[in-house]
Amino acid sequence: MGTANTLVYARGEGIIYNQPSVIAFNTNSGNVMAIGDEAWSMIGRTASHIQAHRPLRHGAITDYNVTQQMIQLMLRQLGVNRFNRPRALICIPSALSPVERQAVVEAAHQAGVSATRLIEQPLAAAIGTDLPIDEPRGNLIVDIGGGTSEAALVSMGKIMHSKAVRLGSFDFDNDIQNYILNSRNFAIGERTAEDIKIIGGSAMPLEHETDVEVRGRECDTGMPKTFLLHPWEVRQAIEHTLNDIVTAIFDCLSTIQEEFAEDLVENGIHLAGGGSLLRGLGQRIQQKTKIAVNQVDKPLECVVRGAGRFIEAKNSRQLFSASRA
Repeated sequence: MGTANTLVYARGEGIIYNQPSVIAFNTNSGNVMAIGDEAWSMIGRTASHIQAHRPLRHGAITDYNVTQQMIQLMLRQLGVNRFNRPRALICIPSALSPVERQAVVEAAHQAGVSATRLIEQPLAAAIGTDLPIDEPRGNLIVDIGGGTSEAALVSMGKIMHSKAVRLGSFDFDNDIQNYILNSRNFAIGERTAEDIKIIGGSAMPLEHETDVEVRGRECDTGMPKTFLLHPWEVRQAIEHTLNDIVTAIFDCLSTIQEEFAEDLVENGIHLAGGGSLLRGLGQRIQQKTKIAVNQVDKPLECVVRGAGRFIEAKNSRQLFSASRA
C-alpha cells in the first residue's frame, strides 16, 4: 500500500490488483466516485465538487477515514465481503513511527481485514529480488518509492541497518511544478509534472537529450499556452531532492559494519521502486558511493512479489498468530 500505487498479491494467484493509491469524492454528497485508475484519471479534469485524494503521503496515512474507505472498496472489487474477511500482510516504509504503523493496522481492520501483519518494504523488496537474504552476507537494497526512499542492509533474514528519508518521486513532481511556476510564471498540474519527469528528467546529463513540450496555464493572463523546457532545467528543478536521496544512501553505506564491506563490493547495490526508473540514477549513485549499482527486474513489483513469496512460504497460522483477530 504505497504512496503512489497499491498492489495486492493473493496466495496461490499472484498479483491481482495494481492501481494508483487515489480515491475520488463528490464533496457535495460525500459519496465515493471512484478509486484507482479511474480516480487517477479524474485529477485536475473534473468539476470542482469532485476531488481526487491521495490518502497516503510520504508512506504514511494522512487521512485515516479516506484510507479505510479506499481499502474497503478495493477489497470489495476483489470479491471480499463480511463473510470471507481476509488476513493481510501489509508492506510499510521502515521510517514509519509506531503510531503510524498502528494506524495502518487499524485502517485495514476497519476495512474488513481479519488479521494483519506488517513487513518493512526493504525486506520485502530484497525477497522479491531473489537476494540470498538468509545467508550470513550483506545485501544492500535501495527502494525509491513515491513518498519515501530507503537503503537497507539485509542479512540472515532481517534488516541489519537502514536509512530512510521521506522523499521520493512525488517530490520530484512537486519540484518541477514549483520550478516552472517560479521561473516561467506558468502553472502546470500534477499529471503534467510527472510526464515531464518521465520524458525529460534524469539524474545526470545524458546523450541525445531533447526538449520537453510543456502545456499549462500562464499565470499573468490565465490563458493556456505551450513552451519548451530544457532537460538541464528539469535536472536543476529536482537536484536538491535528488541530492538528499543519494546522500541518504551514502550515509547508510558509511555506517555499515566492516564485515559486510566485501559483500557489498562484490554484489553491489540493488535498486528498486518506481523512483529508481529516473534515468541516470544508478550511475549517479555509483559515482557517489563507488559501488556498482544493479537495477532489479520489475522494480515496481518487487515489494509485493516479496510479500507474496513470504506468505507462500510461511504457515498461515504461524504467520498471523501474533496479529489482531
